[in-house]
Amino acid sequence: MDVKIHESLTSLDYTVVAVYLVALLTLGFWVSFRRRHTQDLFLAGRTLGWPNIGLSIFGTNVSPSMMIASCGAAYTAGMAPANFEWLAWMFLLLLAMVFVPHYLHAKVSTMPEFMDRRFGTACRHFLAFYTLFSTISLWLGGTLFAGGLLLGQIMQWELLPSVLLLAVIATSFTVAGGLAAVVITDSFQSLLMIVASTALTIIALVKVGGIGELAQAVPEENWLLFRPADDPKFPWPAIVLGYPTIAVWFWCTDQTIVQRVLGGRDLRQGQLGSAFAGYLKILTPLIFFMPGILCKVLHPDLASENEAYMKMVTTYLPIGMKGLIVAVLIAALISTVDSGLNSFSTVFTLDIYCKLFKPGADTRERVLVGRLSTVMAAMIAVCCAVAMQIFGRNLFDLLQSIISFIAPPLTAVFLVGILWKRATSIAAFLTLAIGSAACISVGLLHLFGKPSGFDWPHYLLVSFYLCAALIVFMIVVSLITAPSTRPALPTLRATYGAQQRSPALIWGLWLVLGIIMVGIYLFFETAARL
Repeated sequence: MDVKIHESLTSLDYTVVAVYLVALLTLGFWVSFRRRHTQDLFLAGRTLGWPNIGLSIFGTNVSPSMMIASCGAAYTAGMAPANFEWLAWMFLLLLAMVFVPHYLHAKVSTMPEFMDRRFGTACRHFLAFYTLFSTISLWLGGTLFAGGLLLGQIMQWELLPSVLLLAVIATSFTVAGGLAAVVITDSFQSLLMIVASTALTIIALVKVGGIGELAQAVPEENWLLFRPADDPKFPWPAIVLGYPTIAVWFWCTDQTIVQRVLGGRDLRQGQLGSAFAGYLKILTPLIFFMPGILCKVLHPDLASENEAYMKMVTTYLPIGMKGLIVAVLIAALISTVDSGLNSFSTVFTLDIYCKLFKPGADTRERVLVGRLSTVMAAMIAVCCAVAMQIFGRNLFDLLQSIISFIAPPLTAVFLVGILWKRATSIAAFLTLAIGSAACISVGLLHLFGKPSGFDWPHYLLVSFYLCAALIVFMIVVSLITAPSTRPALPTLRATYGAQQRSPALIWGLWLVLGIIMVGIYLFFETAARL
């Protein structure tokens, strides 16, 4: 990235960053001190309320690489990439109203534990090791690598000290306070991200001359959310068919996201928190993607779209505000890393250590192992981040792409397992094992363009085809194998019937959100065709 942000920072900006770091650590250790006698590092004693759940989901999802990449994507492709944010509400709805009732009724702490309840030990072990791998690579190593590069650019440091500082900050209060400290600090950082990013968007919009000038300066097709089927980057069939495959895995089954909801006081708080996260998703394209479009108007000749975000920060923000944006980028990084650390320690402790090594471990021992595994995860993640520097940025991009091909088997197993009682344990295990091997193989061939001369479909379409094939495979294997003797999941009606309060209010909130989102899509599609 050629934009030198460190050259535009003043002592006031560095003071703002320092104040943010002090405030973050103070908040994290204050929460940890208040909960110093707790015996539940993993789910915060199931005491979380809906505001913290929603803000923590939002903060966990936002990383500095996402913020910079979103701005760059909008710089070149307009609002089409916003589908990845504005369509997320439907899968948060699926999480809240279909998956979470089953998770909480089963009183599970991890997704591998749920697999055990539904399909047995073999599926639990497979998912546990997969979760550890994906958490280290996606949530920790990859995020620390991107964040270390960014912080190194800001402070003119080498990668290793940058990564170490970020890892130490995120690990400190995660070890001490567990999920409670993570969620409270995530909430604080999410509010900071929203306020600062909104300010950047408004300032840039004023520089352009307002909404009217922006509409005239931007080509109409840049407002299209659904691009033609032959569009090379964002064809609408790939979005409509392929995105749900990845979204079900990410929003409904990934431990790092779902753990926030599992820590809710009850089903209602978890569902309200998921709905709150859905409403926050309305903002994401407006404050993370819109600056890219504004930058295209103000600076149409950037050497790379990845410079768009920093170009806006260094050019238009006043002294002090630049430091605030730097603090926001660090906040986004730490929010993602501390969530990944807590999820890693939860799965390692409950699904690996307590199941394979020490089934009789008491609560005190589980807490100790949870803290030690948090430190272990941080050390491994630092090593992964440094290793990515050796191989270059392409390894990071390659790793993220490969992980996207792991989604189909998990999406297939969770969907079929929850929606169909007849699904069998052997079918689930074979779908996970064979499906993962097949998806990774196809993903590698797709990424390296093999076989040569073969015209691969869009990677989201490939993901959809794989998921559809695995769903059919799991259904067929289930029909030809003996029904499971494990207790079937209760119906959703029975699960809701056990609740003391009606979910009518929550359904109403989702209905209002759905109406808002339909209105947004109609607005942009109309604007693109005027």
